Amino acid sequence: MSTISRDEVARVAALARIELRSDELDRLAGELDVIVESIAKVSAVATPEVPATSHPLPMSNVFRADEPVPSLPVEDVLAAAPDAEDGRFAVPQILGEE
Repeated sequence: MSTISRDEVARVAALARIELRSDELDRLAGELDVIVESIAKVSAVATPEVPATSHPLPMSNVFRADEPVPSLPVEDVLAAAPDAEDGRFAVPQILGEE
């Protein structure tokens, strides 16, 4: 038995300002119905003894500690730049301003 009707899909599409053809309404109603059934199956299997998880394996922070370190010397950074001027990167002007 379908839980999502063609009319419900049309209403949600209208709210989202999405134009759908008749065949798209029928197809989406069926696809959304499959999704709802799948969620119902998962909900039936889930028990209070099993904690909800977002990942099957435990995750740990993979970021390094945020510790201040000296930056590169300006001369070394600008040596790799295509163009530099007055100790800064020189880039093409794009706004037509001076």
